[in-house]
Amino acid sequence: MGSTKSAEVSIDAFPFLRLYKDGTIERLAGTQVTPPGLDPQTGVVSKDVVVVPETGVSARLYRPDTENLDRNQKLPLAVYFHGGGFFISSTADPVYHNGLNRLVAAARIAVVSVDYRLAPENPLPAAYDDCWAALRWLASDSAAAEPWLKDDVDLDRVFLLGDSAGASIAHHMVCRLSGSDSDPSHGLKIAGIGLIHPYFWGEDLVGLEAGDPVRRTMVDRWWKVVCPSEKGNDDPLINPFAEGAPSLEGLKACGKILVLVAGEDILRDRGKLYYEKVKESTWEGTIEIEETQGEDHIFHLLKPESEKAESLIKRLAAFVKQG
Repeated sequence: MGSTKSAEVSIDAFPFLRLYKDGTIERLAGTQVTPPGLDPQTGVVSKDVVVVPETGVSARLYRPDTENLDRNQKLPLAVYFHGGGFFISSTADPVYHNGLNRLVAAARIAVVSVDYRLAPENPLPAAYDDCWAALRWLASDSAAAEPWLKDDVDLDRVFLLGDSAGASIAHHMVCRLSGSDSDPSHGLKIAGIGLIHPYFWGEDLVGLEAGDPVRRTMVDRWWKVVCPSEKGNDDPLINPFAEGAPSLEGLKACGKILVLVAGEDILRDRGKLYYEKVKESTWEGTIEIEETQGEDHIFHLLKPESEKAESLIKRLAAFVKQG
């Protein structure tokens, strides 16, 4: 939505969004759109489907093109939650569309990329609720009748993947699945979750944050845009160790976790803390962590042709293929 230049700014969430006092929202990034279809470079095909008609939530489905499919072997499925701080980007954003084409080609998998509603028009927990609804759809008869899933996908090998805000969503989704015995989505079998540069936060300073007040303040400001909560940075939606957050024992719905962090990322040490806390918990799965030195947040999407970006995609692909 365009801005009124004469209007007074209420919140400046630079460099992504401005919120004006008259209610106008100006998004400065993540607004480009790429249509689905065949990507000739990777041989991956995609299409959009509505998964929650009540809210209009959709998903972009990916798979290798028919010519590249082995009909005798079903594909693992990754449910992907995109990043963007909960307030920008979409499944059609070129960085995500192209990135998932590369991942599908490298891992030989199918992907359901969820296009959840954004804040501040839809403040949290809307994004979490939308992604939960998408998982319920995946466990429903409607998804079972979707040709791309019915014919080619092994729903006993499902992974939850996400970057930044999407990684936080993936964590929360697997915790919800662990406590949903009476819910239709309980039938999903989650093989693992992959968290890329996870967006976790909190009131107490951790690692790099203590020496970087500028970026620390920026992230504080972003959070206020998406979650008008009295708990601030210690809201359980963003701090997995805050009071009221789901127990790490809730991760029992999956057997393995991969955490990827970037050396120059202000969120780096939150990812490391998550790794340590989960490793020390009573959860009985396996967790791995890998750090890319000298790179910043979601570098693999912003510099996709770089050697380190290709290495990250290969690492994520191996995690899924090892199933």
